[in-house]
Amino acid sequence: MTTLTPKAREIERQWWLVDAEGVTLGRLASQVARILRGKHKPVFTPHLDTGDCVVVVNASKVALTGKKAEQKTYFRHSGYVGKERHIPFRRMLETKPERVIELAVKGMLPKNALGRQIKNNLRVYAGAEHPHKGQNPQPLKIEG
Repeated sequence: MTTLTPKAREIERQWWLVDAEGVTLGRLASQVARILRGKHKPVFTPHLDTGDCVVVVNASKVALTGKKAEQKTYFRHSGYVGKERHIPFRRMLETKPERVIELAVKGMLPKNALGRQIKNNLRVYAGAEHPHKGQNPQPLKIEG
């Protein structure tokens, strides 16, 4: 038996539209990462980008469970001594709501060149409008 590896021209990409309003951040990120990676397709290959493109709208209305909204922080470091920054979730959601979902999905993708390539297939928007209507994205329902 031989293993069939799909060629780049054989990979068909579909566009998905996800509404993040009221959806738990972790559940949303895990489902989006699964779609981006291509694990929902029968042609999934671990070392190739066989995934689809995902558009996430209403990023500013994503939810967290428990006390995470008050306790969660995002870490940043400039490289200089004493210049580390801890940004609370609430402030990050107010200023850069797209970044919240991008970081959550990035943490669930492979930490290598393939993961960085796959991350380019994710588009996140704070509001309900997006410029990808020409790609005719199909709605993806995420529970939770």
